[in-house]
Amino acid sequence: MKRKQILVVDDAVTVRMYYRDVLERVGFEIAEASNGIEGLERALGGAFDLMLVDINMPLMDGYEMVRHLRADPALHAVPVVAISTEAKEADAVRAYRAGVSVYMVKPVRPAELTRAAQLLTGMGAS
Repeated sequence: MKRKQILVVDDAVTVRMYYRDVLERVGFEIAEASNGIEGLERALGGAFDLMLVDINMPLMDGYEMVRHLRADPALHAVPVVAISTEAKEADAVRAYRAGVSVYMVKPVRPAELTRAAQLLTGMGAS
């Protein structure tokens, strides 16, 4: 069976490494991008089952990246998890209005990250 593909978009290399480590352990294949523009380019050129997007990034923030994803017919239905340090309700509302599927606040525990990824990709628990 083909492994599910996840695009991780975060400007912090340590965060990307953490998500990669957690998600590869349960069978996902991970690609990375370090900002919203690079993330959008990777998304347009790949076939991802899920995207994890940071909100506060240089060049293009997560809100803008998600709006672009939702405007593209080929990417419109790909689930997006926004993961941010912003913990106010207004931040989550803004993210949902941009089109995210799930909003999570950092730090995200491995079990929560795994559960969300498995649920949104239809992978099921291993």
